[in-house]
Amino acid sequence: MDIKDFHILVKAVTRAWSLDILALMHNGVEGRQSSLLSKTTAGRTAFKQSLDHLIDLKLLEKNLGHGHPLRAEFKLTSKGVILAETASIIQQISADPIDKTLIRRTWMIPILAISQKPIYYNQLKSELPPITDRALSQSLKVLQMHQWIERHIDAMSYPPRTLYQSINNGAMIASKINLNIARINISHQL
Repeated sequence: MDIKDFHILVKAVTRAWSLDILALMHNGVEGRQSSLLSKTTAGRTAFKQSLDHLIDLKLLEKNLGHGHPLRAEFKLTSKGVILAETASIIQQISADPIDKTLIRRTWMIPILAISQKPIYYNQLKSELPPITDRALSQSLKVLQMHQWIERHIDAMSYPPRTLYQSINNGAMIASKINLNIARINISHQL
């Protein structure tokens, strides 16, 4: 995974509805705020914050010349297209509402993407510089509880250290993210 694309992914998922908005636009929902809002279960305020966040990250932009001046229409930018495809793939992993809620939580997607292979807690923390110890610990506990990440004790190290690795739906999400971003990076190099 390209570090630049990964950091954009980390920033994008800090708002609860960002992935949903990107996935909807990738899947052909028109870029009007009312159309996007009606396809989610988001409240107006949270939805608007996520939409503004995507605009600030330059993943969405106003589609000038389309729509009513007071009811803007939006389109994906070139960076947004890349992340929208990834968001759509993530959304298709599970139709379970509990899984969808879990995916919407702030650090879940980045943690899963990094933990495709066994990784130590300190390595996870260093890969996600803005995350706090508390946020990382709580996220790992929630992922373990839902059986999306597995915790192993590395008894061969001294002192023993804890390893984490994504499993089940978590592993599927991690592999889809990494494969999709790797494929995009290869196509950009050609």
